Amino acid sequence: MPAQPQWRLIGALTLAAAALASSASGPGGPRLALEPCRLEHPYGLGSVPARCGRLAVAEDPGSPTGRKIDLAIAVVPAVSARAKPDPLFLIAGGPGQGARDSFVGVLGALGSVRRDRDIVLVDQRGTGGSNAMQCEFPPEAVEADADPEKLRQLALECLAKLPGDPRFYTTSAAVRDLEAVRAALGYARINLYGASYGTRVAQHYLRRYPARTRAVVLDGVVDPALALGPAMALDAEAALRAALARCATSPDCVARYPDIATEFDALRRRLASAPVRVSIPDPVSAQPRDVDFTAGHLALAARMLVYSDISASLLPLLIHEAAARDNFAPLAAQTEMLREQLEDALAYGMHNSVVCSEDLPFVDASALDRDALGRTFLGSSLLEGMSAMCEVWPRGPVDEDLKAPLRGSAVPALLLSGELDPVTPPRYAAAAAAGFTDQAQVIFKGQGHVQLGLRCAQGLIRHFLDAGTAAGLDASCADAIGPAPFFLDFSGSAP
Repeated sequence: MPAQPQWRLIGALTLAAAALASSASGPGGPRLALEPCRLEHPYGLGSVPARCGRLAVAEDPGSPTGRKIDLAIAVVPAVSARAKPDPLFLIAGGPGQGARDSFVGVLGALGSVRRDRDIVLVDQRGTGGSNAMQCEFPPEAVEADADPEKLRQLALECLAKLPGDPRFYTTSAAVRDLEAVRAALGYARINLYGASYGTRVAQHYLRRYPARTRAVVLDGVVDPALALGPAMALDAEAALRAALARCATSPDCVARYPDIATEFDALRRRLASAPVRVSIPDPVSAQPRDVDFTAGHLALAARMLVYSDISASLLPLLIHEAAARDNFAPLAAQTEMLREQLEDALAYGMHNSVVCSEDLPFVDASALDRDALGRTFLGSSLLEGMSAMCEVWPRGPVDEDLKAPLRGSAVPALLLSGELDPVTPPRYAAAAAAGFTDQAQVIFKGQGHVQLGLRCAQGLIRHFLDAGTAAGLDASCADAIGPAPFFLDFSGSAP
């Protein structure tokens, strides 16, 4: 599933220097040395003081005396001198995102949690500073109409360059790493926050180590029994159509763009017949350069922009400029930026190891509704591209119960969903919630993928962790949440 959750709050958290002296362990005391460090925002938007360390683990969990890899760990210590003994571990999505890069910009959003609890960031094996399984895929590899044969060849080239054995970078290995980190830091029990794919990791950790798990927050929930892939195009189509339908019911938007859905469909047909040559400034040199804008570019832009209500609010303007005014430059520039963000955010080697071991093998190709897929703006291209790469990608060990639904877990769970999430819609959270006896599911109206940037979600997380139960959780703040107003021109959104 796509990476790069789009946060409402981006910025660095300023911490008192004295906080660095606070303990980064539970009552048992740490077995891992941590040194003062700073977590740098990947786009240079600030830094956060923390304590960092590295823990060596076996690359092959079945061969503990074999090759070792280092896990990169950062602990942002609690402010309080009387910190609670159970920290909050943050687990990133993707798959392929490192926790330290993914969350450094939003640690301020968890300031109220951090007053009383350490926050722990572990780059999952194969990401960030944990032996990143990174490949430099060319920009066209992430386009919706990428050629499967070319993707297969790119996967082979990627495999030849990886710094480790790709079989051992799956969720089943990652949860063992998390448990090793917990033990090394001396925490008796931990709380988990997982975003997107990170919710799969969080749920599997508590399946393996229920006595070590105090509570879980699942944001953009993946049902454990689900094989991601077959429904992605259908869910993205539903999210796009909902955004366009919302424009049609908004007086300002419909007055500015009276038939936006028809314009989008016409744009798709035009680009399917031939690309459009567009001149846009190079993101590094600012010099103009020509690109051929294709139907694949349009699909990528539409798919990624509906991840967030804020970026979705820009869609009608971009579509109208291209369809009605033949001005493709804003849409092309947005697509270029999205491609670069994807390349920067994902360790594709680790991503492929997860997808090719945990998702594609569980897809029943005979059960796919290819006619329904063909009617979406993404079509079957995502699934075909994943299948092509997985034909050559080695499968890793997967725990036999990874895809089994949780049943009767007593670990308290808070499940957060966006009403218009294009990749993990609320029905996934509803299915996952059935596995918990103490749970609350909160759906945010008009929102997309991952809710951590919302003040309401931040408050709910804090109250849930403080209480240690979902019983009695007041989620009424979610009733006041709504989508961002649409952009009527390039000066900004409607009032």
